[in-house]
Amino acid sequence: MNREIIDIKDYTILLEEASTNNSLIDSCFFDEPVIAIAFYGEGDVGLKVKFDGRIKEFHHTKGIVLSFYADDKVEFEHHVSKLKPLQCLVIATTIRNIDKLPNGESQFLEKFLHQLVHPKDHYVEGPVFNMNPEMFQLVEQFFNNTYKDEIKMMFYKSHITALLSHYFGQLAKQKTTKLDTSQLEKINLAQEILLSDLENPPSLTELAHRIGTNTNKLKIEFKAQFGVPVFKYLQNERLKRAYNLIKNEHKTIQEAAWAVGYDSLGSFSNAFEKKFGYRPSQA
Repeated sequence: MNREIIDIKDYTILLEEASTNNSLIDSCFFDEPVIAIAFYGEGDVGLKVKFDGRIKEFHHTKGIVLSFYADDKVEFEHHVSKLKPLQCLVIATTIRNIDKLPNGESQFLEKFLHQLVHPKDHYVEGPVFNMNPEMFQLVEQFFNNTYKDEIKMMFYKSHITALLSHYFGQLAKQKTTKLDTSQLEKINLAQEILLSDLENPPSLTELAHRIGTNTNKLKIEFKAQFGVPVFKYLQNERLKRAYNLIKNEHKTIQEAAWAVGYDSLGSFSNAFEKKFGYRPSQA
């Protein structure tokens, strides 16, 4: 379990990573009431939010952004397993610090997260949506950076500003577009299906049938939600999984390529280089 807490201006940044070959439960509380935005990265950890005798569960967290108000009576319980590691970045501030925030961020909080700024319960949930590719990339960079001391703090400050800019920009788009929650659930289900079988994913027609929609709606809604077409998203996830297999699990290039559904090593190497800027042998 790795946990890092960084104070930047009037924000507190929490970086959490955990993986296990068995299973573990990690619980955390906030010492005082906060407004926070949690960005869940590569892992797909289970989450239970416990407050006042109630429980809110999230079974699939990979790629989601969760905003919330929580006081010291709220428990956040992450259920980590071999297939569901934890990778979470939280940006938090206290209500008493809102007016001190830079770059007009207090105005954005008031405008887009009014229910969190003026809470009516121990836990109040704000908008929940999936990160666009730019946000996902920024979150990845937090967990992969190797800078130290002053340079590390400079990196964090610039990336927090960029990440919040994308976040509030996404909220602004949602305010102008009526959210069809039933369709959103279908698109998130499509994502789960793709991630569950990277080696042998369904065709576009089969995927649309399995989530109860047509291919045209699937293509339009998926790109609107994730910023890329269905099979571009699939290719990105395959290559990220292959990178992890080579870099962290020490698989051969051939083993990694086969594990994510590539039959041709040439095609795999070309796609890998196009995404990461170097060949698999250099990973």
